[in-house]
Amino acid sequence: MKTGKSRLIQIAILAALGLAAALSLALPQLFRGERKEQLLSLTVMLRDTDSSGWTVARQGMEQAADELGAELRFLTLAAAGDSEEQAALLLREIEDGAAALVVVPADPAALSAALDPWLVVCPVVTLESPMEGAAGVVSPDNALLGEKLAEALLEDWDGGEALLLDTAGRCAGVSARLAAAEERLAAAGVPVRREAELAEDSPRWVMSFEPSVTQRAAEKREAEGREFTLYGVGSAAAVTAQLERGNIAAVAAWSDYAAGYLAVRRAVNAVRGTEGMLSPLPFSILREEDIYAPENQKLLFPIMSSSSR
Repeated sequence: MKTGKSRLIQIAILAALGLAAALSLALPQLFRGERKEQLLSLTVMLRDTDSSGWTVARQGMEQAADELGAELRFLTLAAAGDSEEQAALLLREIEDGAAALVVVPADPAALSAALDPWLVVCPVVTLESPMEGAAGVVSPDNALLGEKLAEALLEDWDGGEALLLDTAGRCAGVSARLAAAEERLAAAGVPVRREAELAEDSPRWVMSFEPSVTQRAAEKREAEGREFTLYGVGSAAAVTAQLERGNIAAVAAWSDYAAGYLAVRRAVNAVRGTEGMLSPLPFSILREEDIYAPENQKLLFPIMSSSSR
């Protein structure tokens, strides 16, 4: 009898050990699957048709998504600055289950009106321009940036009219840069005019307030041998190269990598209800001689700087 009981006890012990072993193998797989299912789906949409100028910002977004448990879906517009298409595509993304949106709004007021019923259930974080109802904006202080860029021009100015490239459309952030620069130049007695693009009779002094426009103006100066002095914005490799070659006199630059990272982090936190303070991005006014200063390496060459650590 005792022998039978001992065998039963041994069998029970072996069964328990087998079950424990099976669970030790299965539970991690189950938890990994659960974590995958809990990934937040975020949609990222720019106001441009070409996202090449946002490469570094995208790297920052992907880093944040990897750290915070999110997956990103990137969309671009068929026509640059098409606010109606942007709103329609984003509404579709919300209907398809996007947990949050990261957007460079083509028209912040129109986009806010279109998304207003959904902002409670699908937070929106904007880049470049603030938007009413958004969970936050990741951008430099646009008015201060425009003012400081104008002051860089004033350091060189020795007379003549300044052309301000007015390319923003309804983009409030870029418009704020232009307006502040215009006000600062006018206060200093600089004649100012606005045009949407460079012309053959463009004056000697030119200002641009968007990275892509700055790049195109610098390339035009180089290709056509133009003599205007250009002040612009951006820290992308193409803009930095033009600054180094002397086709840009000064740029207002901020970290695109940080902008992308912070935008995704803000969106994830908004979904999870853990929003904190969000300050304007710091920026610097850089000239050719500043490019390789140690304090500017992470700003202009973020990937190279991180790989060298």
